[in-house]
Amino acid sequence: MTAASEFPSDLEIASAATIRPLTEIANDAGIPQEFLELYGHGVAKVQLEAAEAMADRPRGRYVVVTAITPTPLGEGKTTTTVGLGQAFAHIGRTATIAIRQPSMGPTFGIKGGAAGGGYSQVVPMDLFNLHLTGDMHAVTAAHNLCAAMLDAHLYHGSEPSLDIHNITWRRVLDVNDRALRNITIGLGGRLDGIPRESGFDITAASEVMATLALCTSMEDLRARLGRIVLGYTGAGEPVTAEDIGAAGSMAVLLREAIKPNLMQTLEGTPALVHTGPFGNIATGNSSIVADRIGIHTSDFLLTEAGFGADMGAERFFNIKCRYSGVSPDAAVIVATVRGLKAHSGNHRIVAGRPLPPALLEANPDEVHAGGDNLRKQLENVRMHGVSPVVAINEFPGDHGVDLDAIAEIASEYGARSARCTHFANGGAGAAELATAVAEAAEEPTDFAVLYPDDIPLRDKIHAVATNVYGADDVSYTARANRELDSYERNGFGNLPVCIAKTHLSISSDASLKGAPTGWTLPVREVRASVGAGFVYPICGDMRTMPGLGRDPAARHIDLDADGEIVGLS
Repeated sequence: MTAASEFPSDLEIASAATIRPLTEIANDAGIPQEFLELYGHGVAKVQLEAAEAMADRPRGRYVVVTAITPTPLGEGKTTTTVGLGQAFAHIGRTATIAIRQPSMGPTFGIKGGAAGGGYSQVVPMDLFNLHLTGDMHAVTAAHNLCAAMLDAHLYHGSEPSLDIHNITWRRVLDVNDRALRNITIGLGGRLDGIPRESGFDITAASEVMATLALCTSMEDLRARLGRIVLGYTGAGEPVTAEDIGAAGSMAVLLREAIKPNLMQTLEGTPALVHTGPFGNIATGNSSIVADRIGIHTSDFLLTEAGFGADMGAERFFNIKCRYSGVSPDAAVIVATVRGLKAHSGNHRIVAGRPLPPALLEANPDEVHAGGDNLRKQLENVRMHGVSPVVAINEFPGDHGVDLDAIAEIASEYGARSARCTHFANGGAGAAELATAVAEAAEEPTDFAVLYPDDIPLRDKIHAVATNVYGADDVSYTARANRELDSYERNGFGNLPVCIAKTHLSISSDASLKGAPTGWTLPVREVRASVGAGFVYPICGDMRTMPGLGRDPAARHIDLDADGEIVGLS
């Protein structure tokens, strides 16, 4: 393995890549050329009609890629998804990956881009991370058009009459901007609108984004947009986007954005990149329409779920699969030595700072101590009837005894595992993992959602909190109780729940590592994403608009003298 100091940057690797024509990528995947809309050389839109045209092709094995609870640095889940997708070619099989489009909030914030890393990336990397085909902006525009129409509706005093103190629709922006979390609008004078409190969320947390990710067709998208609840009348009746005449124009703005984007990995593996709902606030999964196309393109479709298995994978199983009707055949849980050592509680990892020296020393006992997190995430996958495989993402400097400790934990739980070096070695570095996943995907599954549609919302929240998070109980503020009662009264009780909480702990407290027990999930407020199709409780101090840190990635991204991008990661 190349020494870290000599290893080229992600951007250098991506810039040196030889990109195959997307018509060849589509042809290999069986996507008919007439459904391809090229956007330059690096990306193409795939028309939704492709799914119907490809319906007679064999169905690939459906594999979700998830992880242990990550550190602030991330554990390489997207990189593993890409590397594993490339690896199947090394064992004589084919694969397609389906991943989310990155938000520019994290790209210019702490995390950086989301194209993978090293020799397991989606390319062109700069195009992937910056604007792509403008889907993110279309979501922003559709959301904010609805907000503008809502305020015009208030200004003109139209029916139905909204209660100005019970308006739930905010505005969105695809930038981390804490100053916009809570604002007052309509200031100035009578002609400038009606003054009221409001705020901004990040675009990836928009209900419009989640709606785009969970719809199954243009017709379904249009219907879901109409069901979006913007606020309530004085009598507590919901007022929807359909009621104020906004849904049609919103659908028009999303007419192109609903089409998945086709790209490729460094080794030419097809990559469907579509939608970008946040994984700690919204569903954290790419779109159903992308998966419906991708499932007929290869032997395996790998779809990535955001953050740990308690977050994105739980939403994949209980929300995405509930609406798509497609059942998974296996799950991959990405684990790292540094991540499990952090879950021992002995180390504090901070983005932008060097790793603690003690964490870099061989200590398999510490891996086993932090292994409670991996054990719980294995349990979280198994409780949905799916076979897990542990991907041991090996970093330079990892010790063999520590890596062996992860394999031992997986073995104790009857799960396959494989070491991976796909960051440095591309698909060849994940060939062993590909073999393990292929074997697991052949095993019989007994997939089931965690709870039925027809139980009360509080019972659904309790089921996720106690079974998936390991909480003893759930507590509600007076506000949360009022909101839940209102949603049940208005007929939203049949929706699944999407619990917004920290992604840095299985619990709702980011400081609690491993697999905490003896705690209560605190529900602060509850919002209803009726158009998307879920109710989301907000727990603890979870924010729906992130802020920039002291030294954001944006400070290091620039253009060089030749107009080429530098500093993007």
